[in-house]
Amino acid sequence: MPSLIEDIGGLDIRGALEKLVGDFPGGVVFSTSFSMEDQVITHIIATAKLDITLFTLDTGRLFHQTYSTWSSTVARYGLAIRAFTPDRDILEPFLAEKGPDSFYTSVENRKQCCHIRKVEPLKRALAGNAVWVTGLRAEHSPGREQLAPLEWDEDNRIIKYNPLLHWSTEEVRAFIRDHRVPYNVLHDQGFVSIGCEPCTRAIRPGEDFRAGRWWWEDNSKKECGLHVHARPLQSPVIPDHSRS
Repeated sequence: MPSLIEDIGGLDIRGALEKLVGDFPGGVVFSTSFSMEDQVITHIIATAKLDITLFTLDTGRLFHQTYSTWSSTVARYGLAIRAFTPDRDILEPFLAEKGPDSFYTSVENRKQCCHIRKVEPLKRALAGNAVWVTGLRAEHSPGREQLAPLEWDEDNRIIKYNPLLHWSTEEVRAFIRDHRVPYNVLHDQGFVSIGCEPCTRAIRPGEDFRAGRWWWEDNSKKECGLHVHARPLQSPVIPDHSRS
């Protein structure tokens, strides 16, 4: 039996997504943060009318420009985008104990905030699905240079597909421009990786891509926990991860 890697290795993104939808009907999801990368993938899914569920993690602290991009995306493509929000039973005690901006005081507090606002909602969003499509690109972080287009996320028990992993920023921007895809205007103001408003700033010329995220921390700590548990998918036969 050929591997999934071989099956989609020679396909373009649309063809690969169609293959995944065919192999795992009803079990393919795409997480969008409305970044330029995610908007490229949304455009492909929408124009090809693929049976892929779109969801976003609404942390409650996003930029108003991000919400505007969300609205314009729904208007442009007529897509339903499900929002997953923090569990109030976890968030409210955390805020009561540590306050709204504790992420500035320690890496531990920042990671706890990220876990509550992003990691835990992500687990709920991925539960029961087979394939998680992401907009990850290697350029965005030194730690992502070793990623593979297809990975197995052991923590979430799901196959990850990173179709834009080796795209350059220029390629992403050209696609957005050529297809007139709506995008977050913060990208025109020096913002590269856009997350929560208190934790994101524009980068200056010559700065690293991740300099705009958690800029008060050491570069080696700049991950939020969403993409740290995957390894290259190598098995020649993909086990059945279809939805129960």
